[in-house]
Amino acid sequence: MVTPTSLYRRSFLALPLALMACKPGDSVFEIAGVTMGTTYTVVAQDPSGRLSEGEIRAAIARALDTVNAEMSNWDPASEISRFNAGTDAPTPVSGALDTVMAAAETVHRASEGRFDTTIGPLIELWGFGAPGAGDMPAAAAVEAALARSGHANTLEIGQGVLRKTQPGTQVYLAAIGKGHGADRGGAALETLGIRDYLVEIGGDLYAAGRNPDGLPWQIGIETPSASERGVMGVVGVSGLGLASSGDYRNYFEEDGQRYPHVIDPTTGRPLQHKTASAAVLAASAMLADAWATAMLTLGREHGLAVAEREGIAVLFVERDHAAPTLGFKTVESSRFKALTA
Repeated sequence: MVTPTSLYRRSFLALPLALMACKPGDSVFEIAGVTMGTTYTVVAQDPSGRLSEGEIRAAIARALDTVNAEMSNWDPASEISRFNAGTDAPTPVSGALDTVMAAAETVHRASEGRFDTTIGPLIELWGFGAPGAGDMPAAAAVEAALARSGHANTLEIGQGVLRKTQPGTQVYLAAIGKGHGADRGGAALETLGIRDYLVEIGGDLYAAGRNPDGLPWQIGIETPSASERGVMGVVGVSGLGLASSGDYRNYFEEDGQRYPHVIDPTTGRPLQHKTASAAVLAASAMLADAWATAMLTLGREHGLAVAEREGIAVLFVERDHAAPTLGFKTVESSRFKALTA
């Protein structure tokens, strides 16, 4: 049997390391809360000392409440939930939702279909969307769910309009919306004049400027082990989004075969390659979020070729029993090496 999960649920792989001592005269604020069905953390520095924690907290709350109202699949009144519940008539969407769906379509195409916001039928079929499921689906059922999934099969996206091309199509934004929320949180801080900050939502983050130690924000990449937590390495992040996706927290086993919760939209089946996680650096947390899922789904061998072609900065963590670090090895794309040199 399997544990119920959100679509594309992400393990918390990107971890902000402990804050160091603050520079004299700086005001450093750390704010935490709940949004989009997960938690968030904000760390912001105000060297001027003019801002209060209440002002910063209110700005973040306004930004995240707006994102929730547009993109939360947990809120039945949100814009995306209303679209999901609606007909197949062309539906005008807000500028923010249009931006996110355009990015989703771009990553979908560039990743050869491995990023897809419409694979709800496959997630449900394999038992990762509801309690009590988990039986092995028949091949015919997988093919039927594939026919009801996929951007090309189910959606028209563009010019501020979404349209279902199949009745009952559902769009889920958990693998891109949290990253977008981190970007919006950062934008809210910048309207207050804050330039040094980190905004993290459910493991996806955007970091700008410097941490209280005067360094790029130090982010640990977690070892993708279900049995023990550890950090495989640390990257400095500034002016970039970072997101990670892993397959090791939620899975079921049948007849000795392990079936992780991440579904390949092109086959309709759980991943079967050796890649355990993928961490992506990108210009925005939104793109890092989407590409992390795409790269994990592609796997290291195919994903590295796509990353080099598309200029994606990705770190793959792959299972290797001969590797010295808990049986894992890492492989970086050339862009990841350049950004972390």
